[in-house]
Amino acid sequence: MVTFFRWLVRLTVGLIVLTVALVVLAWYFAIRSLPDYDDTYQVTGITAPVEIIRTTEDVPHIFGASDRDVFFALGLAHAQDRLFQMTVLRRAAQGRLAEIYGPGALPADDLARRLGLYRNARASLEAQRPEVLEALSAYAEGVNAWIEQVNLGARGRGAPEFFLYPDEISYWEPADSLAILKLLAASSTVQMRREILRARLSMADPQRGQDLVAMPGEAPMPEYAAQFPGARLAAPERRAGAPDWTSTLAGYLAPSAGASANGFAAATGRTAAAGALLANDPQFALTAPGLWYLARIELASGGVIGGTIPGIPAVLSGRNTSLAWGITPAQIDDQDLYIEEVQPGEPNRYRGANGWTEFTTRRETLHIRGTDPQTITLRETANGPVIPGGHLGLGAILPAGHVAALSWTGGRGEDRSMSALIGLMRAQSRQEAAQAMADMVAPALMVTLADGKGVGQVLAGALPQRAPGHQSAGRMPVPGWAAQNTWQGLAPAPAALSDLAPESGIVATTGAGSGPDATLGHDRGDRYRQDRLRYLIDSREVHSRDSFIAAQNDIVSPVARALLPLVGADLWFTDEPAALGTPERLRQDALALMANWDGAMNEHLPEPLIYAAWMRALQDRLVRDDLGPLADELTELYPGFIERVFRNAGGAGIWCDSRQSAPVETCTQIARQALDAALLDLSGRFGPDLASWRWGDLHRARHVHPALGDMRVISYIVNLLQPTSGGESTVARAGFLGAGRNPWLNVKGATYRGVYDLADPDSSVFVISTGQSGHPLSRHYDNMAELWRRGEYVGMSLDPALARAAATGITHLEPARN
Repeated sequence: MVTFFRWLVRLTVGLIVLTVALVVLAWYFAIRSLPDYDDTYQVTGITAPVEIIRTTEDVPHIFGASDRDVFFALGLAHAQDRLFQMTVLRRAAQGRLAEIYGPGALPADDLARRLGLYRNARASLEAQRPEVLEALSAYAEGVNAWIEQVNLGARGRGAPEFFLYPDEISYWEPADSLAILKLLAASSTVQMRREILRARLSMADPQRGQDLVAMPGEAPMPEYAAQFPGARLAAPERRAGAPDWTSTLAGYLAPSAGASANGFAAATGRTAAAGALLANDPQFALTAPGLWYLARIELASGGVIGGTIPGIPAVLSGRNTSLAWGITPAQIDDQDLYIEEVQPGEPNRYRGANGWTEFTTRRETLHIRGTDPQTITLRETANGPVIPGGHLGLGAILPAGHVAALSWTGGRGEDRSMSALIGLMRAQSRQEAAQAMADMVAPALMVTLADGKGVGQVLAGALPQRAPGHQSAGRMPVPGWAAQNTWQGLAPAPAALSDLAPESGIVATTGAGSGPDATLGHDRGDRYRQDRLRYLIDSREVHSRDSFIAAQNDIVSPVARALLPLVGADLWFTDEPAALGTPERLRQDALALMANWDGAMNEHLPEPLIYAAWMRALQDRLVRDDLGPLADELTELYPGFIERVFRNAGGAGIWCDSRQSAPVETCTQIARQALDAALLDLSGRFGPDLASWRWGDLHRARHVHPALGDMRVISYIVNLLQPTSGGESTVARAGFLGAGRNPWLNVKGATYRGVYDLADPDSSVFVISTGQSGHPLSRHYDNMAELWRRGEYVGMSLDPALARAAATGITHLEPARN
């Protein structure tokens, strides 16, 4: 017995020692990949010494003898801090995520291959302007120089993730940057997803289904099923479960994920310091590290500073010595789905405008970690690539014997969008910037501009040309064989939709619904945020940097202000006081709180939580009996729909009556029932004391690491979770997950914020949602997350002396000696 006990002790001690040794070894290899910012490297590809000066927040300031050397150093700096993220973005565009992640990434790879992101990027390379080709080449050489340093110096494979996801890190090519831009374009648009939703709503309720998405004054949409007489449509299916948000972010960006932003500016005559102001905050999915990376580069045309995306050699939002600019996804209607009939008995032929036609086909092999490769057949019609029914719920609207093809402005080669973006940051005036952006194809952008003489906005990007007889005007899928539905080509945005010299001296946009033309999109749910932003900017005659910061971080919900007086009109103060502890008293207390609320979605208040739960329960009660299983997939609030219902616009009040019951329910009854249901749910979560509830308890920002975020233990290190204010319709947008146990989890937001002051350029500020480094063990991995949460910023300066004074490290690059 004693001997057994001794051996048990020895085994226990041995296991402890072994565990400690393994932890120390893992720690050692992990920290080997942390770059030394105070080092000197001899590299091939530069003509003269280059300095990369890192400030306290790890923002690189790059100084070189030529633009080529500067772009080289930008590539090296991106790779030093975000190598794993860059390779994952490249894989997502190439359709090669499954090679490291395994079978779970197959749907993403399949869609990327069918969209042809990488193939079209390679075809676009030679179309770029000569100076842009040189920048792309120099940038790629800089990335590769760091990969060589990782290999030569045994620097932990460049990032700790590579130990868990073995990857042969191939050298960077110029086309890789173009592919990431294509992926960004595919991620920014949601038009394919919207078309599918409109078709499903029409199928679920042909008479009233479009009430959820119709614009005011819009002509009725065709009944979807009526476009395919005699065809058998799919039966509605209940969704298997809530989407795995982490899986959708496997590549940091995912097609049809959607993006937004605010862009606003004030000319010299509308500012206190007699210099133009501009603010911009691109909004994407929250990841760790975030999508954006702060950088300053010194070009021959002058210094440029702002937000970049690793893999793309351009400052996408920022300023130089003369000009400031910001980008906002324009959400034009840049995608159309076509339903193509497959010839019976001939699966390789489809019905074209002139009869039965052969699909254009090619075969590609998907390599999958841990299992055998899969070969897929990619088919195209005259309208574009065929998208299988498994993507975005497309199968629910496909008639039997039909497939769907996609026309998309970004789905072709000879795309000079990269030339436009690099030209933008070299421009010295609004006019030069507008000229540079004429090359833009996708993503379509509303570009906000400011210089010493004024402000303006330019709509940049290709617009599809639809025939006047198009069956749905681009709002829902249509038969692909009907000639009137086919695009007549692409055209640049008309000058009438841009304004380089507004009389008011003010411009402001949230991207969605930019302009009166229906070509610019059929979604106006964002109009509440647009109106709120415009109010904040127009309500002051004179602006300052601080007023722009306040507007950018505004958390008042215009939707709450619009809906609560309407929905609760017949509920406030209409009953006698109820006894404590009863559901009636809980409702009365909640309504009393809401009556005095100003609509601020403050994380420390209970009112935003009650409002959000109430509106979610209300919308579900309005639509569930009419739409059936489709109601489970309406994960966002449609405020225009609720407003139409409670105003009974066009007879929309009929949604309040439940089809399953004999009595005719009123909207007041439905509103009361929804509020009671919401309060019952919240009471079960937080107890009956309304005053103790907090919006931030459920509305927490989850910055998820796409590769490691679901791994036990490691997830606590790499993911960031923090309570946040704001909501889906606030200027400081905080998008909801919309499904699962906590549908109010904040998963989208402004991953970059910048405010540029041309009166005192050194007072300009910016911030990103996490930190500069993608290394979880770096102090720069999350050092800006708390600043971002509180609406604070770090300084932005183009003064070399200030950069050197704040330097925490200077990397020297020297031409390699032969």
